[in-house]
Amino acid sequence: MNRSEFKSFQQIPTRWMDVDIYGHVNNVQYLSFFDTAVNSWYVDQGLLDPIHSRDIFLVVETGCNYFSELTFPGVVSAGLRIEKLGSSSVVFRVGLFAGEASSTAAHGRFVHVHVDRQTRRPTAIPEEKRLILASLTG
Repeated sequence: MNRSEFKSFQQIPTRWMDVDIYGHVNNVQYLSFFDTAVNSWYVDQGLLDPIHSRDIFLVVETGCNYFSELTFPGVVSAGLRIEKLGSSSVVFRVGLFAGEASSTAAHGRFVHVHVDRQTRRPTAIPEEKRLILASLTG
């Protein structure tokens, strides 16, 4: 996938601890980058206060396809777009780029469900949040 297919980008520096014995960022870290990118975007947009929000988003599905290695030191440019905005769920496509590369080193699917923090039961995404989320669709 190319950069033009994504609506917003988060910059995430790789860390020494991300690298495995083979000298590249270990595959499990890619899912952590997905989580960091999506939740950072939520916080930046005012959709989530991790400590105080009454409603939160929980991951219910994730997956990743790998194409090239990410390394340390480096910066991962995580591209975001929303593929589907349901009544209580959001399906993200996340693309991980090595720095300013034009094609993804990896990309995947990341599905969140909007839930009540206390009951952990799905709740409808309020209209004001939907409008902000919709900016990443298409």
